[in-house]
Amino acid sequence: MTQPATNQGALAGIKVLDLSRVLAGPWCTQMLADLGADVVKVERPGLGDDTRQWGPPFLKDAEGNDTTQAAYFTACNRNKRSVTIDMAKPEGQALIKQMAQEADIVVENFKVGGLRQYGLDHESLRALNPRLIYCSVTGFGQSGPYAERAGYDLMVQAMTGLMSITGQADGQPGGGPMRVGVAVIDLFTGIYASNAILAALHVRDNATSGTGQGQHIDMALLDVGMAVLANQAAGFLATGKAPGRMGNSHPSLAPYQDFPTQDGNMLLAIGNDGQFQRFCAAAGQPQWAADPRFATNTLRVQHRADLIPAMEAVTRTRTTAAWIALLEDKAVPCGPINTIAQAFDDEQVKARGLAVTLPRWKEDEDSDGVEHITGVASPLRLSATPPVLRNAPPALGQHTDEVLAGMGLGAARIAELRANGVL
Repeated sequence: MTQPATNQGALAGIKVLDLSRVLAGPWCTQMLADLGADVVKVERPGLGDDTRQWGPPFLKDAEGNDTTQAAYFTACNRNKRSVTIDMAKPEGQALIKQMAQEADIVVENFKVGGLRQYGLDHESLRALNPRLIYCSVTGFGQSGPYAERAGYDLMVQAMTGLMSITGQADGQPGGGPMRVGVAVIDLFTGIYASNAILAALHVRDNATSGTGQGQHIDMALLDVGMAVLANQAAGFLATGKAPGRMGNSHPSLAPYQDFPTQDGNMLLAIGNDGQFQRFCAAAGQPQWAADPRFATNTLRVQHRADLIPAMEAVTRTRTTAAWIALLEDKAVPCGPINTIAQAFDDEQVKARGLAVTLPRWKEDEDSDGVEHITGVASPLRLSATPPVLRNAPPALGQHTDEVLAGMGLGAARIAELRANGVL
């Protein structure tokens, strides 16, 4: 029986103290925020998260002019409250410790041991709040010979071998190692981190077997980068042979790649023999399906050098739209290769409401000129407790007074801390 949806997210009542910056940590905490958690993001006074300055592109003001706020920040900081606190000052450390005492979760991505000098490391905060789930996101983890090194997505894409299987093959035009077009290791690390946090919450709070205790979560970009090699890693571990770059081809499937058309390109993702047979019939080439070289997927992979050029000669005879129209009712996976602009203009993307515009509330004295921010909707679709997109990504320090007042600080004390450079 379907339960009615509520405007309370699945994590309503959970408090998250977000000490992370850039992408992996903020991606994790945005997921928690979308699911209803109250996420308070601590930023440096005057500067904020590094990504606030990572432009162009920049957000536009009401007149359409560039502001000083980079669009990058908005990708992973929706539904959060921003406070500015200088953790290098004892008063700032005391405020963050007070916040941690009331929090369920802390997420941080400082270098290993980097928060110890401020008394904000796991051991120090656990002593104040044994129920605290403390998630550390680093490049290489809390142990091992590289633990002290800084880690970045691009570095990890290179180190894990991901770049060695991405891009055109050596000898082909444009051949050579290539990074993925978004910081995929950071993003996957954020997703893995949120999963680990939810598991730790379950262990702590489960009605029948909950321990009532928090724990430390050690997330490393390197570990995640190796894990998401997935079938490519499995193939290497099974054979001892390292895979190489194949452009848009698939090492284990054929035909499963891009093909030229009369007016551009299309994508064919044929994953089984039935799909191949239906494609051949629709394309007017039944002899391919009858050819013993192409009878099974394994044989097509072995003989792709014969199959693909023959297919390319045929795919060039129709436009991309004509191929899609021909194949879409025959259960043959086929589609356009869109730009991001074309993707957002796609009817299915529109129907799913994947572009969402949220208003930015701000006090006049703190205005950065941005009134609305458009972002990508959460892909999590829960029938009873769906994500609630409550607030646009915040202006720097937008909620400082609100959060500190909620902690019991009066207006005079907040003004004093601001005058002393703590806020």
